[in-house]
Amino acid sequence: MNARLLAAALLAASLGLVAPPATAGRPCEERPATVTEVTRGMALAEATARRLDATGAQVVVLARAGQDLSSYGLRWSHLGFAYRDGDGAHALWRIVHKLNQCGTADAALYRQGLGEFFLDRPFRYEAAFVELSAEAQARLLPLLRDNAAVTRWNEPRYNMLAYPWALRYQQSNQWALETLAGAMDADASSRRQAQAWLRLRGYEPTTLHIGALTRLGANVTRANVAFDDHPNRQRFADRIETVTVDSVFRWLARSGLADRAPVIVNP
Repeated sequence: MNARLLAAALLAASLGLVAPPATAGRPCEERPATVTEVTRGMALAEATARRLDATGAQVVVLARAGQDLSSYGLRWSHLGFAYRDGDGAHALWRIVHKLNQCGTADAALYRQGLGEFFLDRPFRYEAAFVELSAEAQARLLPLLRDNAAVTRWNEPRYNMLAYPWALRYQQSNQWALETLAGAMDADASSRRQAQAWLRLRGYEPTTLHIGALTRLGANVTRANVAFDDHPNRQRFADRIETVTVDSVFRWLARSGLADRAPVIVNP
């Protein structure tokens, strides 16, 4: 591994928070990573850095497969913004994304290097990214570099299955989507306004079919899962809408904010 990537890999800090163990889009496991897991994670980080460098982009939406969601027809579990920090040969790719503290309903924003992003023991060592439009990149780049600005649309109360059109909770992918909306709409200073912008531009969340017994079990055993922000008519019909990576990728292509299908990266 070259020194540039190693430096990027070791960069990990929450935005104004001492970082406890955190998780999003993967199971919460408090055990040391194995040598194999570290090697595979760093290999994926290096491969991703090469592919990102080749695009010439400044900001992309980057996803990982933290857990197996294939039973819901989903390929990816978690996304964040990867942005180029610095100029020329010394530029590094950094990630800004939202994570909840393991086993809790509290979340924060984190700034990490590519290596740290892929050392979370993903279910599948594979990544995907979408290069955003030139306008979206220009609007997002200064915001992502600013610790205060990037938290504008963040809600610390975390719910893995947060309803996309409510304000009570927010999950990781939802934060990224609302932040993109806020960056694109100069008048969207609140989450409600960002959500209105997304509705007007045709964002469609994923509908998961989750039965009453499964919902009850999740409510009782997991602090980071709740359903009380979902409309009763949908909840009682076992229809749970939430923001998924797959739905974001589809919408980005449909909306013109990205003009290509996701690029898949393997080590």
